[in-house]
Formats: sequence, C-alpha cells, structure tokens
Amino acid sequence: MSLLTFFATFVFTAAIRLVGANNGGWDIGHATFYGDMNAGETMEGACGYGDLFKQGYGLETAALSTVLFNSGATCGACFEIQCFDDPRWCAPGSITVTATNFCPPNASKPNDAGGWCNVPLKHFDLSMPMFVKLTKDYHAGIVPVQFRRVACVKQGGIRFEIKGNRWWLLVLVFNVAGAGDVKAVSVMGESTGWVAMKRNWGQNWQAAGNFQGQSLSFSVTASDGRTVRSHNVSPASWQFGQTFDGSSQF
Repeated sequence: MSLLTFFATFVFTAAIRLVGANNGGWDIGHATFYGDMNAGETMEGACGYGDLFKQGYGLETAALSTVLFNSGATCGACFEIQCFDDPRWCAPGSITVTATNFCPPNASKPNDAGGWCNVPLKHFDLSMPMFVKLTKDYHAGIVPVQFRRVACVKQGGIRFEIKGNRWWLLVLVFNVAGAGDVKAVSVMGESTGWVAMKRNWGQNWQAAGNFQGQSLSFSVTASDGRTVRSHNVSPASWQFGQTFDGSSQF
C-alpha cells in the first residue's frame, strides 16, 4: 500500500467513525409509560418539583434510568425523543420532555435485562399521553427510541421556592430554560456576600445561616456553564413556603 493510499484510507475511516460517534447528537435507548390517559404525575418525585401541573411541567415529563438521571444532576434537562427502528409500533414525529423523576433499577436483579432502568441502560418512563404520541398503540409497552438533549423552553423567569428554617435555607430551583439542569447556585442577602449553596437532593439547594428579614438574590449556573443572576427576587418580608419568579432567564 502506498503512503498516499494509506493516508486516504485513514482519513476515510476516521471520518466514518466521527459521523457514527456524533450521529447528529442522537443516542439510542428505550421508553415505556406509567398510569393511564387521565393520570398525571403530581407526586414529589426525585427532583423535588412537587405538583408538576402547578409548577408548569404538566405531562410533558419523564423519569430517567440510573445512567441518565446522574444522581439528580440531570433534573430539569430537556430531551427530544422519537420511536426508532420498530415499524410495527413506531409513529412519526417526536416529543420533548423535561426530566423530573428517577426510574429506579431493579435492585434484586441488577443484571436482569428486563430491568429497564438498570445500569447501563438508557431508559425513559413517560406518562401514557406522551408515550402514545410516539407509538401507534400503547400496547407496544416498551419501544426502542432515539433521543437527544435539546434546549428547554419555559414561560417566565427562573423560579425559587423558599423552604428550610431559621438555621438553614433550602431553595427549590425550577422552570429553568436553556440547558435546564443546574450545576451551581449561590444566594445573597442584603447583609451578606454571595454564599455558595450545596445540592441537597434533586434541584433543592441549601445554605447554612439565617437569611430571614433580608431580600434575597440568586445566581444560577446551568450545566452548559452559563450563569444568570436574579437580583432582589424576594422582599425582606418573605416567608417559608413562598415561591418567587426571578424574572431573569437563560
């Protein structure tokens, strides 16, 4: 083989590998559903969003398998999903959902191929109304899908639900556009500098200290590295259990 032929073959092979690895951002997994056509997910869920209808997520949500959930770091991310390579069941088109919950693995059978949420499988547990948009019939049960991360589109600003007690602050961060998932949050009171918060669980973030009687500002950094600061989100008279719209958005 000449040097020129070898170089051409190398470039061609590398190009094929690159196209196959990129695949337009699509990855392969499976999807199933919970409930029926009239039931929505209103339970707290592993991301901590609470009533999904009240928080603006509705039925356009998904519980993610262990690999995709990433210990809660993926909460709030958005995925485009379409049924894939199953002519019997696949319907045309795609859906977009927000990650709001965790699909737990089958602990008693960690290596069972039927444990769809076990490592290393990539799986989505959808509401039935969303599942039937992907398939010709809900009797499909479990279907192969291709999926990719997409930008989240939300109405209004980032929202902050203030919880906790006089000794520590707990804040649920939700309705995040853009990347959707949050990797860092800081809070600032009128008499403090910026205080880094720690992830408590899901998208609940905590900081030690008494912030009562102070107007609060928040800095939110998404997984793509972009940061939005929402100043004076709450008045100094805020109470635990209240939710405030930060107006600012990605």
